[in-house]
Amino acid sequence: MKAFLQSPLAAIAAALVAGVLTVAAFAPLGVFPLSFLTLAGLLLIWRRAAPAQAFWAGFAFGAGLFGAGASWVYVSLHDFGMMPAPLATIGTLAYCAILALYPAGAGWCLARLVRAPASALIAFPAAWTLFEWLRGWVFTGVPWLALGYSQLDSPLAGLAPVVGVYGVSFATALCAGLLVVVTSGSPKSRVASGVALVLAFGLGQLAKQIDWTSPQGAPLKVALLQGNIPQDLKFKADRYAMTLSIYKRLIEASKGRLIVLPETAIPRFLDAVDPSYLRDIERIAAGRRADVLIGVPIRDSEGRYFNSVISVGASPSQRYDKSHLVPFGEFVPAGFGWIVKTFAIPLSDFSLGPENPKPLALAGQLVAPNICWEDAFGEEIIRQLPEATLLVNVSNVAWFGDSLAPAQHLQISRMRALETGRAMLRATNTGMTAIIDPRGGLVARLPQFVEGVLEGEVQGHSGATPYVKLGNYPIVLACLALIVALVFRRVRIVGRAEESR
Repeated sequence: MKAFLQSPLAAIAAALVAGVLTVAAFAPLGVFPLSFLTLAGLLLIWRRAAPAQAFWAGFAFGAGLFGAGASWVYVSLHDFGMMPAPLATIGTLAYCAILALYPAGAGWCLARLVRAPASALIAFPAAWTLFEWLRGWVFTGVPWLALGYSQLDSPLAGLAPVVGVYGVSFATALCAGLLVVVTSGSPKSRVASGVALVLAFGLGQLAKQIDWTSPQGAPLKVALLQGNIPQDLKFKADRYAMTLSIYKRLIEASKGRLIVLPETAIPRFLDAVDPSYLRDIERIAAGRRADVLIGVPIRDSEGRYFNSVISVGASPSQRYDKSHLVPFGEFVPAGFGWIVKTFAIPLSDFSLGPENPKPLALAGQLVAPNICWEDAFGEEIIRQLPEATLLVNVSNVAWFGDSLAPAQHLQISRMRALETGRAMLRATNTGMTAIIDPRGGLVARLPQFVEGVLEGEVQGHSGATPYVKLGNYPIVLACLALIVALVFRRVRIVGRAEESR
């Protein structure tokens, strides 16, 4: 047993367990201290490992994190996409394995760069954050479960308006490294690291007290509609009339000046919708001096189609087209057309909307819409800022059933509100429909899998947080600078060693 515990196999097993446990640091459980403990354990493994061993330990950590935390991919593929179970299992495992390559790369990089514990304390957060940022960018990116999201309710969240979610990831990994020194370093280094931990949390808590943005205009009454249309019935022709009836009834019952419907609330191309239905909604809204945002697919004369929202009501009609599409769900990467034939996803070849959209002038505010997982990309959300005064996300996470995905997505939306200093309104088909304040706080939420209207009052905000002004550039460049400095240091050490021979 002792030999096993000291073996590379035991290290890989420990990393796998640590990755699984890290999922509990994210929503819905949100046990944020777990991230420090599991990352500290991973750092201890990496410090003792050769590059190849560090790579596989990092891969195991990623396999645990994404295998447990993104298990909802199977639900989407099999339960609602009708992909055969064996293929859905293979697809889910392949997806998680690809994502696991990023923490594996961070481990390899760390093992190659450093040997001294002091250097590891610098290299660990830099390598982790840089590879996490790459995961959110390469091949259109999958930024889900970025470490910073786990700290949304911790003092470190105060750093988000300054350096964004990746900056919070950096701070989290740094604190995990400091924790390692506190528990295993020399007496002097333990004291210094303990003080640094207190300072990091104190700085985050202090930053939470800063009002980065200011109120703009009068408070706005809003109504967010949750139709609770089952995903397996959503696109069935015989269900279409009932779906439209549900949303019209909910609109009539709503009292807000801004009424928001979910993504593809109307499950049919706009040109195929009875014009009288839209005219009725416009008449109802205009009579109340209100505006209605409706999720609906749109096709143009060239045969392209877009995942869009349109507005009807008191303000001139406006439109937003989704610009960051979901691979395989909304577009098919070149060479992968055969995969789409194995599952049933309607409208799986959308076209891209404008890269730099303009906010919509609605209900006296400038509204920045985003659709589905677009709000997982903070650097894209800020493209409509600081002009926009209010953020709106429309989603249909019914694709993921009663899994971790809806709670994780709500957590992501909360981070976008905190980064930008803007309220975020979320209208979803089956949950989680919510109102989020500019500090990322959850003001109100509808229960999942119920039909309903979430009404409340929000305040538009103007101004720009440091993150809105600079995006991810500061933290990415800082991580690159640290890595480059460590590379030069490593080269110099190796050169001196060769000269002394």
